[in-house]
Parts: sequence; structure tokens; C-alpha cells
Amino acid sequence: MAEKIKIRLIRSTIRALPKQRATVRALGLRKIGSVSEQEATPAILGMIKVISHLVAVESSKAGDVNAGL
Repeated sequence: MAEKIKIRLIRSTIRALPKQRATVRALGLRKIGSVSEQEATPAILGMIKVISHLVAVESSKAGDVNAGL
């Protein structure tokens, strides 16, 4: 199982290229500040590389479901 990563949209897509807007939408991001959790597969990492100037990425542990208990 691949590591999970959280992707947060931090910049607007208004001046972005249409291909970059489509990549943002494909990652499940809509508004500024929205967060999507994805597995760190080569395809997802490639998509993040294309829009790296629009997003912030942080890793999250897959087994943290009961971390607060």
C-alpha cells in the first residue's frame, strides 16, 4: 500500500493553463484551501509536479486513524 499524502490548493487557478486547471480538478480540489488525500503513486506525484506552484503537499500516515485515542 502506497503512502498517503494530503494536497492543499493554496493558489487560484484563474491564470493557470487549462491543462493545469484540469489537473487540479482531477486531484479533487475545487476552492482555495480545499484538501484532498491521495495515495502517493507515480501518477499522482507527476500530477503534483505539474501544478506544484498551486498546491502544498504534506505526508500523512496511513495508520493514523486511531492516533488520538
